[in-house]
Amino acid sequence: MQNAKDTFYVTLRNRLATVNPNRTVVIRAVTRPGILIEEAEARTAELPLDTFVFRWTKLAVDTELPAVLAQLTCEIHYATAGTQTNGGLDRGRALEEMDNELLQILCPASTAKMNYTQAPPAQMGTCIFWSQAVFTPTTITRERLGRVATVNVFAFQEQGEK
Repeated sequence: MQNAKDTFYVTLRNRLATVNPNRTVVIRAVTRPGILIEEAEARTAELPLDTFVFRWTKLAVDTELPAVLAQLTCEIHYATAGTQTNGGLDRGRALEEMDNELLQILCPASTAKMNYTQAPPAQMGTCIFWSQAVFTPTTITRERLGRVATVNVFAFQEQGEK
């Protein structure tokens, strides 16, 4: 399952760098595209603003097929307070911009599965694919507008894969 999770993350991270190279986040003094995996980062009281945060929440496995098919649920959390230039009064537009970026990076909804535990990464024998995003209503917390988009990621388990 880890190869599918890594592939989904790296694919969307690379697509975001193309769609909006200005959407970045600084983590441990390193600037990178504005996507992070919650389970791979230190815990924080609040999720970072203007960043897509992936949270893996569910796993289902179908063993009735010739190959085991895993379904992983990814919640993509994001929030914004707008820009300082506009005193945060553009936070609705900023959230809509993030919605549109997410829709763009989710298409096309498949890619070759990769093994990122080696250098260079190796292409595996199957692809991963994912559902359309299901968006929650906007949440308001003080100056922040936020949303969660849920995507189901599917991957066939390959021989020798854990």
